[in-house]
Amino acid sequence: MQHTTQTAPHETSHAHEHHDLGFWRTYVFSTDHKVIGIQYAVTSLAFLFFGFCLMLMMRWQIAYPGQQIPVFGKLLEAILGETAKGGVMSPDLYNVFGAMHGTIMVFLAVVPLAFAGFGNYVVPLQIGAIDMTFPRLNMASYWTFFLGCVIMFFSFFIPGGAAQAGWTSYSPLATTIPTDGQTYWLIGMVLLITSSLLGAVNFIATIIQLRAPGMTWMRLPFFVWAQFVTAFLLLLAFPPLEAAGIMQLMDRVFHTSFFLPTGLMVGGQVADISGGGSPLLWQHLFWFLAHPEVYVLILPAIGIVSEIIACNTRKTLWGYRSLVYSALAIGFIAFIVWAHHMYLTGMGTKISAFFQTTTMIISIPSVIILTCLFITLWGGSIRFNTPMLFALAFLPMFGLGGLTGLPLGFSFADLHLHDTYYVIAHFHYIVAPGTIFALFAGVYYWYPKATGRMMNEFWGKVHFWVSFIAMNLIFQPMFAQGMAGMHRRMYDGGATYSGVLDPETGDVVGLPGFIISLNKGITHAAMLLALAQLPFIINFFYSMFKGKKVDDNPWKATTLEWQTPTPPPHGNFDKHIEVYRGPYDYSLPGAKDDFTPQTEPSHK
Repeated sequence: MQHTTQTAPHETSHAHEHHDLGFWRTYVFSTDHKVIGIQYAVTSLAFLFFGFCLMLMMRWQIAYPGQQIPVFGKLLEAILGETAKGGVMSPDLYNVFGAMHGTIMVFLAVVPLAFAGFGNYVVPLQIGAIDMTFPRLNMASYWTFFLGCVIMFFSFFIPGGAAQAGWTSYSPLATTIPTDGQTYWLIGMVLLITSSLLGAVNFIATIIQLRAPGMTWMRLPFFVWAQFVTAFLLLLAFPPLEAAGIMQLMDRVFHTSFFLPTGLMVGGQVADISGGGSPLLWQHLFWFLAHPEVYVLILPAIGIVSEIIACNTRKTLWGYRSLVYSALAIGFIAFIVWAHHMYLTGMGTKISAFFQTTTMIISIPSVIILTCLFITLWGGSIRFNTPMLFALAFLPMFGLGGLTGLPLGFSFADLHLHDTYYVIAHFHYIVAPGTIFALFAGVYYWYPKATGRMMNEFWGKVHFWVSFIAMNLIFQPMFAQGMAGMHRRMYDGGATYSGVLDPETGDVVGLPGFIISLNKGITHAAMLLALAQLPFIINFFYSMFKGKKVDDNPWKATTLEWQTPTPPPHGNFDKHIEVYRGPYDYSLPGAKDDFTPQTEPSHK
């Protein structure tokens, strides 16, 4: 199975050299996949920082309830008014920050960086293509995403504030909550989903149609496979949520009742609605997307880590075909596990048994992937540079996140752990020291290709080690808090329920004081994590101008993106590209170097 038609890269490159597109067409409204990838990456990194700041302020409120937020407290009061009176976070503002932190981190930061940022920049280079199949559609995808980001951001400043019904936006709360921020949230989500659908179609078409001569399916770098499966997840899972978002928007604006039941009580009175809707329908439509979304987060991260581990162990990936088939299996099974988020809705034992079974099954390909990556390390001549440190840390952190998710897959355990800090810790081990570490690894790894300069290794390692320690100090204690029963939506960190006396027995009930005291340690670790990002931010921008200059292949890697000029020009390649071998031919017996590029002919 191979592509049918492709113009020779050098021909297309020359065809575009005779006229200058100008600043706006080159850097702003560009159709070049590399510029669009950088636009996605910079935008999503900015929102990653913004979402992190929201979390920091929430952590202060949890650790020191009722006390003024340092540094930003007075500014919040000036911007948001009564909800931050005296620089203190109100329960309503805590709900706003909680809902928007989740939304921003998933839909505006991690997914666009992992899928669209790295995918746009790297995938066409790795398959030997001159651009994406539909360049204008690619540009439309970014600007639709950017418009959704703007609407989400400005919803903070409207009367009533941004969305308050959680990042899941459950009906009927999301429909009846008295703030227009929820409406802005839905409009923003529809735009973000549309952007992802445009991108998914483009990635699928590009990988199928524009592979270089000789680039067969089993010669694709694993990162390309990960993006290919991710694109199908987005294409198939997002439309149900987009339809649900439009229906919930109609419930809010046009007073329909797709998700509003008959007899709904709002403010002590029966709501004036036609009724007949089903709140559970929203949950089904939301989680049908939101569980595949977990693999939208993790598959590109695994792809990035695979590239870096192969390069820095100087070995081929162990079990390449097993990795590919496991990714395909995850892509299929991800669609039949969504209701394990809904055990508390009262589903019957037979249907819960089905979802418990599929949840356990989907852990098998994940374990196979981790096993392949661990075995790849065995006997390797490992280079412990900054990308490799982040990639190595990803493996146990993702493993810990997956392992702690197994109890949540069983309905009897989930009944007790649902909506507690145990869930927070489990999910964040997947996404924070898991996926985000992989994304940092990717930034350090492909930065030289995008800029022609290397990021500073010393400050990169400072960034890694402090972040690694802080991440674990933040999320490890949350497992204990969750098992003690601390609810994830307590705006005061459970202080209201700490050490309450039972009037009948005289016993102390509620959350133990020790569990409450962990909040301060977690908050201090979050502040340490914030400080750890300063070396990265300074390093990122400083290295653009003062970093060490590199050649076209500074890591001595084998895949096609390192066969282009640095940075790659419009059209990517300055020579005809043909592929003769697999993506990870490192340390071949008899080879003159310890890496053999895919473009080097076989002499068998």
